[in-house]
Amino acid sequence: MASSDHHVHDETPAPRRRVASNVDQELEDLARRARDGDAAALDEVLRRIQPEVLRRCSRFLPYRQDAEEACQDALLRVARKIDSFKGDSLFTTWLYTVVSNSARQTYRSMKRRAAEFPTEAERMPHQSDPRTTSVIAGSRIDLLEALDQLEKDRPNLVAPLVLRDLCQMDYNEIASELNLALGTVKSRIHQGRKHVRKSLAVT
Repeated sequence: MASSDHHVHDETPAPRRRVASNVDQELEDLARRARDGDAAALDEVLRRIQPEVLRRCSRFLPYRQDAEEACQDALLRVARKIDSFKGDSLFTTWLYTVVSNSARQTYRSMKRRAAEFPTEAERMPHQSDPRTTSVIAGSRIDLLEALDQLEKDRPNLVAPLVLRDLCQMDYNEIASELNLALGTVKSRIHQGRKHVRKSLAVT
């Protein structure tokens, strides 16, 4: 009986903790190897992050096809720019910045295409177009349009706001990724939300 108790205490919790912590650590190690030129590690990184990248692109672009386009763009950017990942923050933190940039770039491309081919836009049901629904306010507005306006008016407020409200990153992670003081990050997010709400209220 004592030996079975010994078995439970020694064996059961440890593997569970190891597996949970190894998943992220393994990705971080792979990302560093990919950054240093290991092509096989890069392939594995891209394979592993694809579902999460698609999920995060869907926060910006609720239509599956649009999110998939942004996801492919983000994966391409990771492959091309992995050598710019410094390694002083987590790879996943760096990745969220890449994802938000790709999603917003895809949105701008969609806007251009809609202007060039208006019949495509007309085929979509007007009332239920989720592109005009904010994940923050939950009403019919164009959040990505508001972010583009914010970029013109106060460009330094965009990245903290996007990383917090759309990528749902922790304040400390954002401070580390953007190399800013924690108080500055919180202040910029607060100001960014005020500006975005103001520009949304005009619509």
